[in-house]
Amino acid sequence: MNKVCIPKLRFSGFEGEWEEKKLGEIAKITTGSTPSTHILEYYNGEKLFVSPADIQENRFVFKTKTTLTDLGFSKGRKVAKGSVLFVCIGSTIGKIGQATEECLTNQQINSLTAGKDYDNNFIYELLEKNGTKIKLLAGVQAVPQINKTDFSNFKYFLPSLPEQQKIASFLSSVDEKIQQLSRKKELLEQYKKGVMQQFFSGKLRFKDENGDDYPDWEEKKLGEVAEKRIIKNKDKKINLVFTNSASQGIVNQRDYFDKDIANQNNLLGYYIVENNDFVYNPRISTHAPVGPISRNYLNTGIMSPLYSVFRFKEGNLDFIEYFFNSVIWHKHMQDISNYGARDDRMSFSTGDFYKMPIPFPCKQEQQKIANFLSGIDDKIENVGQEINKMQGFKKGLLQQMFV
Repeated sequence: MNKVCIPKLRFSGFEGEWEEKKLGEIAKITTGSTPSTHILEYYNGEKLFVSPADIQENRFVFKTKTTLTDLGFSKGRKVAKGSVLFVCIGSTIGKIGQATEECLTNQQINSLTAGKDYDNNFIYELLEKNGTKIKLLAGVQAVPQINKTDFSNFKYFLPSLPEQQKIASFLSSVDEKIQQLSRKKELLEQYKKGVMQQFFSGKLRFKDENGDDYPDWEEKKLGEVAEKRIIKNKDKKINLVFTNSASQGIVNQRDYFDKDIANQNNLLGYYIVENNDFVYNPRISTHAPVGPISRNYLNTGIMSPLYSVFRFKEGNLDFIEYFFNSVIWHKHMQDISNYGARDDRMSFSTGDFYKMPIPFPCKQEQQKIANFLSGIDDKIENVGQEINKMQGFKKGLLQQMFV
């Protein structure tokens, strides 16, 4: 029996079945290329050069990490404003964006420019709906990819141009709302970073209930206010292994990597980590020039002895956690550290680590600072929930408004 090519949810005034077309029939598809990186005159101009890293949660690409001069721009395959950008090579296959101005892309991206009787914005929504399925078609290989020929031959159902435009206009308004919320969240996160910098450098202070200044801050060494934790898993009673992620904090290693990384026969030498212990990961990530220090909110587990585990004897733990979320302490780590055989891991002496200076206001001011920053976190979380709700709403629309 033939499939009825009519969406579940449709605007009034439109009828009839949608028509099946190949992507290559509805759009000009251009695979990007990279101007020679050996010619310095090609780079650091004002023209956008889009790579998968530039296609984030937001739909539109307004800026790129790498830019081109007019000369560099003349050496690539130009992509028209409004074209749809779809990642077809690498681990991020299925990421999709849209060009806000004429640009170039690298070879990991196929760009689609709508032909006559077709709409760029509709094609964007069509591919957003099908991006995950397309990614699955890439299969499991060292470098997942979908070549241009296969990509061009993918078939989808489309309505007439007026109905395409109607659908695209409606969904674009949802995208705009998501983008506004994402921008709001980004601004709150930037504000939080700026405020933390001012707090922990002593430039921003609270006053007490009488409007008077709190006492001057003390500066204490980490080793004065925290104790090193080197209790090992000698009886091997604990087999829950943690890892300290720069993006997620302390998490179950198996959940984070989707498999066991630790050698289960070598857990005797792992450090026991308990609730409210702090852990430093010496491995540098893409998030910061030093590894993260995170607070453990989980139950008791164990961590590799490559990590530094410590517990505070005094101080407001929320205040201290926010201090380690700032960048104030990074300079100390950079001053005491050397890169070892592994370029992604810092090496330092334990003694130097525990000489880290920690700002210590009085208890009341510590609490006020922690409460203030916690209030910003609540706002960030609320906006994040709004974004998730809007994204879920749009996902439902895509399922019902397309065949």
